[in-house]
Amino acid sequence: MGIVDYERQGPLGLLTLNRPEKLNALNEAMIDGVIEHLAEARADDEVKVLVLTGAGRSFCAGFDLTSETDAPIKGAGAWHRNLERDVDMTMAIWSFPKPTIALVRGWCLGGGCEVAMACDIVLATEDARFGEPEIRYGSGPVTLLMPFVIGHKRANELLFTGSAVSAAEAERIGLVNHVVPEGELEARGRQLAGQIALAPLGALKFTKLGLNRAWQAAGLEQAVRANLDLSAILNSLESPEQEEFDRITAAQGLKAALAWRDSRYGAGLADS
Repeated sequence: MGIVDYERQGPLGLLTLNRPEKLNALNEAMIDGVIEHLAEARADDEVKVLVLTGAGRSFCAGFDLTSETDAPIKGAGAWHRNLERDVDMTMAIWSFPKPTIALVRGWCLGGGCEVAMACDIVLATEDARFGEPEIRYGSGPVTLLMPFVIGHKRANELLFTGSAVSAAEAERIGLVNHVVPEGELEARGRQLAGQIALAPLGALKFTKLGLNRAWQAAGLEQAVRANLDLSAILNSLESPEQEEFDRITAAQGLKAALAWRDSRYGAGLADS
């Protein structure tokens, strides 16, 4: 099994993030694997619906912060090149020409939350937690999808505080379609995907295209690309919080750095 697994089962393409020991944190190899398998599923006319999930106990804990500590990125230009690949992956999911379903359990944070938001439909288990905590160490969201998914006021609150929300709250605000019991996630996902796959491929593709063009008319892609430029500048500022986070990561490990990050807010990450 690879770092990203893909297989076709009938009309379904099944794509699995497969770094369970790292809570499926996204690194360069995983991003490349997602893009590669998306192209494979895109070209296969037998695939009508793409299902994305994560191996193990979490969907995706975000981007792998240890890689940035091991090989620091310096300057806005270098950050722009690095982040552009992240945005390209997320937007490749968003623009995938067939319906996509994310099956989420456990942590769904940062870049992982962006992957889920880029999917057309999200099913989550009751223990799932969603958020973009980047501001807590002086960074920000890479692919700015949240305002379009849940509205500006709620997105403002979540992005300014870095808080995470429960699956029930994510369903209430429109980030999740359905919350299901843990043991039923895959079965419910396949059931929904199978129901969608009964439609003709052409009808699915043109319906998806129409929906995406509505978002294009609303300025989603323009906003995402404009945010990429700002994210490169933001990450190159090297704030004291970023520097301290990196120092703790190098000296004590990522778990200690995350504990320091969230302790500054007086509560755990999932506090709303």
